[in-house]
Amino acid sequence: MEKVLSYLSEHQPRFVRELCDYVRFPSVSAQPQHQPDMAACAEWLLNRCRGLGLDARVCPTPGHPVVLARTPRRAGRRHFMVYGHYDVQPPEPFELWKSPPFEPRLEGRSLFARGASDNKGQHLAHLNAVEAYLRTGTELPCDLTFVVEGEEEVGSRHLADFLKTNRAELACDAVVVSDTGIPDLKHPALTYALRGITAVEIKLHGPSRDLHSGIYGGSVDNPAMALCQLLAKLRDKHGRIAIPGFYDDVAALSAFERKQLARLPFKESAYRKFLGVPQLFGERGFTPIEQRSARPTVEINGLTSGYQGEGSKTIVPAWASAKLTFRLVPDQQPKKIIALIRKHLASLCPPTVRMELKTGHGGEPYLVSPTSALAQASLRALKRAFGCEPVLMREGGSIPIVTEFKKVLGADTLLLGLALPDDNAHSPNEKFSLDCFERGMRMSAELWPELSGACKTP
Repeated sequence: MEKVLSYLSEHQPRFVRELCDYVRFPSVSAQPQHQPDMAACAEWLLNRCRGLGLDARVCPTPGHPVVLARTPRRAGRRHFMVYGHYDVQPPEPFELWKSPPFEPRLEGRSLFARGASDNKGQHLAHLNAVEAYLRTGTELPCDLTFVVEGEEEVGSRHLADFLKTNRAELACDAVVVSDTGIPDLKHPALTYALRGITAVEIKLHGPSRDLHSGIYGGSVDNPAMALCQLLAKLRDKHGRIAIPGFYDDVAALSAFERKQLARLPFKESAYRKFLGVPQLFGERGFTPIEQRSARPTVEINGLTSGYQGEGSKTIVPAWASAKLTFRLVPDQQPKKIIALIRKHLASLCPPTVRMELKTGHGGEPYLVSPTSALAQASLRALKRAFGCEPVLMREGGSIPIVTEFKKVLGADTLLLGLALPDDNAHSPNEKFSLDCFERGMRMSAELWPELSGACKTP
């Protein structure tokens, strides 16, 4: 192991340069104009994997391709899969970036670029660890397969089918994902639970066209006003969702879990300042950490109606719409929640407007036992790499594909994130800590002997 760790230290400058090359690709899966950039990015990753001596190929899907790379299969060895994604969020609004989003900028121990943290830097750390094993002639104690997709930021639309088609090749003992976060460098973390998600779009139709508000206003309902009144009834003043039956399947936090979450470093004043809000708000009876990671929520993501240009335009708009997402927790199921939402909204909609409801992407919440042998092995690897006692945490975000790993491959997922809270994932000025990058490589190197040893002999 010493040779592997020494190799990682010696080659840090090159690893940073290669990460800079990787983030230069504007691999935005949500925008069709970046289709050539997506293909070029996948090709770069393919060549990087082949350069290490991995058996790698680009696997087409009906959308963006999957890059599949693996170490040689050896009889009797445990097999683990590493998942990541090379696609990134749209960088807009450009004017809020301090430097162009796809021109990497080094500032101190941070690399600024779209995709640096989410997720290129995180999965590249695992590839670099494998390079250290192979280049030093150190035998890997297990077989590894890398699955790096190009559609995570648009809901992993085709990955489930890819898993089913390649089920035999991808059968594994566990999946390792570094696409979550840690509180800080002194608190590396195993994320044992993720919230699920379901998305809806509500559109209220009023008059057949925009109307003069002076001539017609007062005799017809205003769809924008009706929508605001409807949305206001989705949540009470204490932060609890007001949809009947919504909490029926919510698994309560155990005393052990609440104790573990209380270990996470947190100062309300610093958190409030970081967010730029005058006061925090959340469901009564839960701490801010529990509210944002272990409780369900409803959020208005976008609200649109009427005239929004410069100056005034006195109209009753013809329609109003809102995009919403509901974050779900174990054991809520998206299909059941959608049915409850649909029924409740129908009961709230006034007869003066017509409601149209579209459902968007969804994903189930995820939970893995933090006391399992594989989880404990992960914690040991984290401790050695970071030199600190790791913590257990839940993540408020969603990675829908991890439930597919369980359903299709029968494998639990170990979420070993490397992102810091201020990495600005999905926001302007995204960054990745080079200290996390370096320690992530060490963690990956330490991880494979630990996981292999934790598995029972076949």
